[in-house]
Amino acid sequence: MELDAFRSRLGLGQGRIRPLNAPVPSGDNVFVLGEDEPGRYFELEPGDRAEVSQQTDLTDVDLVRAALRLRVPKTLSAGLAWEVAMLVDGTKVATATCKPGCTRVVSDLAANVSKLAGLHTVAVRLELLAVP
Repeated sequence: MELDAFRSRLGLGQGRIRPLNAPVPSGDNVFVLGEDEPGRYFELEPGDRAEVSQQTDLTDVDLVRAALRLRVPKTLSAGLAWEVAMLVDGTKVATATCKPGCTRVVSDLAANVSKLAGLHTVAVRLELLAVP
């Protein structure tokens, strides 16, 4: 596996970990798509992204939700922002953005899947975007 900005510290500050720098209400592990440790910087371009996905049976399911915390360093260049998106079968169904120097707790990122049945791929994607 190629080590890149999103996979260089799997198990330490990235991936499925018990974060040191963000509270986890349930005390469980979480999936970190960026980096848990402040001050670790990588050279990224708009369009760079990390994603975690899973096939799941959505029969009799109304909503799929994600609890998220976005922390964007203030050193991120002007004109850029991080977007977190929920995707169902590759289509963005919910998004939230966070600009430089901000921390945002997102508790309402949800996909209405009430009309779907059977196996579908549900994903959460973190992507660097150019913004006006």
